[in-house]
Amino acid sequence: MPLRFQNPAMEVANQTDNSTLKKNKKRKQSLESQFRFQLDTCSKNKDLSGALSLYQKAISENFHLNAYHFNTLLYLCSNCLSDPSSSLEPMPDSSEASALEYGFRIFDHMLASNINPTEATITAVARLAAARGDYDYAFELVKTMEKYKISPRLRSYDPALFAYCQRSDAEKAYSVEEHMISMGINPEQPELAALLKVSVEAGKEEKVYSYLHKLRSCVRFVNASTAEIIKRWFSSTLASEVGAVNWDVGRVKEVTSKNGGGWHGQGWLGKGNWVVCRSNIGSEGCCRSCSGQLACVDIDQSETEKFAESVASLAMERETKSNFRGFQEWLEKHATYEAIVDGANVGLYQQNFADGGFSLPQLDAVVKDLYERSQQKWPLVILHNKRYRVLAENPLNKKLLDEWKAHDALYTTPHGSNDDWYWLYAAVKLKCLLVTNDEMRDHIFELLGSNFFLKWKERHQVRYTFVKCNPRLQMPPSYSLVMQESEEGSWHVPIEGEKGECSDESSRTWLCITRFRSCECSDGGLTNSVVPKIYQTQDSNDQQNFKLCELKNIITVNGLQSDPTQFQLSDNKMTAITGKRKERSPSPEKNPNLTR
Repeated sequence: MPLRFQNPAMEVANQTDNSTLKKNKKRKQSLESQFRFQLDTCSKNKDLSGALSLYQKAISENFHLNAYHFNTLLYLCSNCLSDPSSSLEPMPDSSEASALEYGFRIFDHMLASNINPTEATITAVARLAAARGDYDYAFELVKTMEKYKISPRLRSYDPALFAYCQRSDAEKAYSVEEHMISMGINPEQPELAALLKVSVEAGKEEKVYSYLHKLRSCVRFVNASTAEIIKRWFSSTLASEVGAVNWDVGRVKEVTSKNGGGWHGQGWLGKGNWVVCRSNIGSEGCCRSCSGQLACVDIDQSETEKFAESVASLAMERETKSNFRGFQEWLEKHATYEAIVDGANVGLYQQNFADGGFSLPQLDAVVKDLYERSQQKWPLVILHNKRYRVLAENPLNKKLLDEWKAHDALYTTPHGSNDDWYWLYAAVKLKCLLVTNDEMRDHIFELLGSNFFLKWKERHQVRYTFVKCNPRLQMPPSYSLVMQESEEGSWHVPIEGEKGECSDESSRTWLCITRFRSCECSDGGLTNSVVPKIYQTQDSNDQQNFKLCELKNIITVNGLQSDPTQFQLSDNKMTAITGKRKERSPSPEKNPNLTR
């Protein structure tokens, strides 16, 4: 086959063309990298005017913009707008007007370039639409995400939601929330506060009640602005008029118990004006204003069952199924324990020294402490069978272990098992206390990833230490730092960051919200008022004397000009607030130190 030689002139031409292509490509890459660098600098400095100049230059030079460029420009445009969660009406100045004009122009350019928007794109444009006053379009934009197979985020809904709330369009605000929930997105405190506010303004008492409970389940304490909205509702005429006069006390108590305590969710109870004042909660969970007892809130019944099922399911994936099923059957026949003890955790506590090992005396001391606290009721110790066999080689140890077994106070897990699954399942299933210093972080990750596990731990875990060989059990707190609704219909709301000079939780400020009720005055007459405990004094005859002349400073009544949530726990009032209260007698039914 004859060789073919290329024309030298053609070869030089090809080399020149290749060189030109490489130079053009390099120049194009250089221009693109330079444009991105300059745009990123504008974004970092929040320099909208500089970014818009770059955009105009790119258009004049037919520079190809990609999704990143468009999104950065839209972000800068939307970032110049006022805060969408602000209660103030938007008042665009010249720079904001320019941001709106260019923002929509850039978005149209992006769509015309056949570049699909992202979640960031839609969120930015929704903010622009809300700032322009086109609230419906802001909401419609979020709905179009499905067309582009985009998953919305909470921030995507904020422009429309806050806009509807600001213009007091409650029904449309509710429709945004409904769509949000249908997409698996739950509102947080800013969104719930806005929905609560618009519901208060619209006089929708059922919605107000619903959003208070959503706040209760969403946050541990509310911020100052949310507290003000709550106070505004309870100060209203409508709030005093709505509520059941007669209700099934037994039913409310039953539902509260099923819910884990701290709320019943059965609607407004009682009628009449409300007292709204700031208070503190004593170390035992007693409100220093109304004397109401706060609850240590547990997970509800359905969560408990789901939690127990999840632990059992995961345990049987990792354990021999027959072994764990055998434990479940055994536990069904011995379901009266009030405390479960992680035997290995207690026995090995602080034993990491030269002659250290498993300390059965430590474990025995904890068992005896629990036995005495529960009025001679045995706890259940979970211990691995391998550990049990080693301990039982010592005759003294065997005598103690046999005693535990005789009282069904010991369960030994089989060879090859992980005893963690056994003590965790027993504590969840029986809704009892769990004595362990194990933080159970592995279980949190493996189980449901739900925040109710932390709530369960707070209510059930008993941590411990030893002082001169004597155990010191740290029982669960006597009350939970969360918004609570009592069985009588009163509310207690913790406020974020509001603490006194002391750093402990007893100095935290709470909103104490109770109904007025008839109270006997010192002259024997009746007044349709209730005086918070902090304003009660004792006269020389040790009889209660209500200082009714100070009511105007502490109560919320329609027509009064007082602002009870603004009074300060200070000066001469502090003595009354922090004074000793009469100790309450423990319940004869249960030992207060060890309750289920």
